Amino acid sequence: MELTWVEISKKALTANIKTFRKLVGKDVKLAPAVKANAYGHGLVETSKFLLEAGADFLCVNALYEAEVLRMNDIKAPILIIGYTALDELEKAINLKCDLTVYNLETIRKLGKIGKKANLHLKIETGNHRQGVKFEDLPKVLKEFKKHKNLRMAGLSTHFANLEDRITHKYALYQLKQFKKAYRMLEEDGHAPHYRHCSNTAAAILLPEAHFNFVRVGIGAYGLWPSEKTLKAAEHAGINIELSPALSWKTVVAQVKEVDKGALVGYGCTHEMPKKGRIAVLPIGYYDGYVRLLSNKGHVLIRGKKAPVIGRVCMNMIMVDVSHIPGVKLEDEVVLIGKQGKERISAEDMAANSQTINYEVTTRINEMISRHMVA
Repeated sequence: MELTWVEISKKALTANIKTFRKLVGKDVKLAPAVKANAYGHGLVETSKFLLEAGADFLCVNALYEAEVLRMNDIKAPILIIGYTALDELEKAINLKCDLTVYNLETIRKLGKIGKKANLHLKIETGNHRQGVKFEDLPKVLKEFKKHKNLRMAGLSTHFANLEDRITHKYALYQLKQFKKAYRMLEEDGHAPHYRHCSNTAAAILLPEAHFNFVRVGIGAYGLWPSEKTLKAAEHAGINIELSPALSWKTVVAQVKEVDKGALVGYGCTHEMPKKGRIAVLPIGYYDGYVRLLSNKGHVLIRGKKAPVIGRVCMNMIMVDVSHIPGVKLEDEVVLIGKQGKERISAEDMAANSQTINYEVTTRINEMISRHMVA
């Protein structure tokens, strides 16, 4: 028997891919990001299903993710959007991966390898993370021209604050810079086939940024990038529904009676206000249920919310079930998801642990099994 597991809804993934296909159109490549274990949803099975649902490309952060996908017989185009070490570039080419580049050293090394490679040049437009600065672009293009085996397959950038604003002044500035870079490449004889800068927020809010390739991220899994993105969409009259695909579950490992005044857990941070019952659950911060949820989080048992009491341990938490009749050993417990009429969302957990929904799902331990369900 599994003590904790994750369920991924095929129905929800299909609905989300259909939503984004409708937003971007049939002629735009839909390229969901499956980095970070598919945002915690499980790299291999989720990637396979996203492709079945209509995705065209897969975006990973690192070579090892691409290796896992190829080992599992996924033949779809893969774009590595993170950094690939110089000594691993040939391996990436052999795996038929497109590569994101922004360093002269990477381009020189690829040129020396001599094998044909599809490269996506990343431009710095204002995020100040990855990307070639405008003043360095002539040097990069000059280096490209030296190597006939290198193909400028794409041009990309990334928005800095689109998810954090109702208005999009800075994003539109970045978009202007991106178009300027494309013109420079075009004039220099390097017109990339793909142009892409749209993440989930841009896919929803900025149709002018779709071009012909969209890197949809967290939205593919049915989660909104932020409350502001949702508000901005509503303000713009964009009515779409995203369906969360992930549910995280565990079981009751013990039920015990406790007296009034009993101190619960490490540090004795919770004192029982009256005689009651607690349930011990086999889940903790090693599994991704972080300590910040101590005395703050909730779980669902028998369709009711049960508060986390005491500190979250490495492999266990305690919850108060005094108000829930009939709780017994190995009852199903929902950490994220729906049970009866109640729901605990990734956003709820994020709010209680001072973070964002991205971190909530991606920090679920990769060793916990993922199951695709209808």
